[in-house]
Amino acid sequence: MKISESIILGLIQGLTEFLPVSSSGHLVLFQNLFGIEEATQAFSILLHMATLIAVFVYYWRDIWALIRRPFQRTTALLIAGTIPTVIIALLFNDTFDAIFGKGKFIGFNFIFTGLILLYADTRRGGRKKVRNMSIFDALLVGTMQGVAILPAVSRSGMTISTCLSRGLDKENAARFSFLLSIPAILGAMTLTIKDMVTGEVALAEAVGVAPMAVGFIVAAVSGYFAIRFMVDIIKKGRLKWFSVYVFILGVILILDQFVLHVIVQ
Repeated sequence: MKISESIILGLIQGLTEFLPVSSSGHLVLFQNLFGIEEATQAFSILLHMATLIAVFVYYWRDIWALIRRPFQRTTALLIAGTIPTVIIALLFNDTFDAIFGKGKFIGFNFIFTGLILLYADTRRGGRKKVRNMSIFDALLVGTMQGVAILPAVSRSGMTISTCLSRGLDKENAARFSFLLSIPAILGAMTLTIKDMVTGEVALAEAVGVAPMAVGFIVAAVSGYFAIRFMVDIIKKGRLKWFSVYVFILGVILILDQFVLHVIVQ
């Protein structure tokens, strides 16, 4: 892998993992646009580790509080939110991949994400803190996170929007969404490692030390600033600009899929 390719993939992973525009959809899009072959499984795991570090750095106080007192309500809520995500991923991941793999219909999924973001932008947010969430709230957020296994459906967009609709204030909606991303990213890493070990996915040639190091740093740094930027955007209630972006992108991709056949083959 070239250094330039690792930088592009690192930026895509770092930024779109936390901005509500879908990392999976953009990875598919950029791979088609620039002819970048899918990263090796080891490189994919490395980039996911980098985005985890970004969450740990930004929310280190919350994470440290959970480590010091693991048996608390926030822990129970995160577990409850993770359960439906795991169930959906295990039951439907292969089906969704067969239907939407290689960029098929991602334009429609981008538009779906845009509709959810547009709805969320109309929500002023309530006064709930994370500790005031019900188990049902957490299950609902986790279910919408599970829906985001569809390519071009944004995980952060689904979870933040659902948190706002359940009455969380904007800051706590972002906090729960990003804390919930930790088990989700770990789960994605685990599934990737399982596929590598069982031989379901062929392990490509070594990426190279330099591209792996550069990609890792780029994903971690861009991920951290993406979280900071996203928290600020949520507080100001400007999700509509992301919805406009994914609407336009979705329309372009639908036009390309059925007429132009340039981007999605």
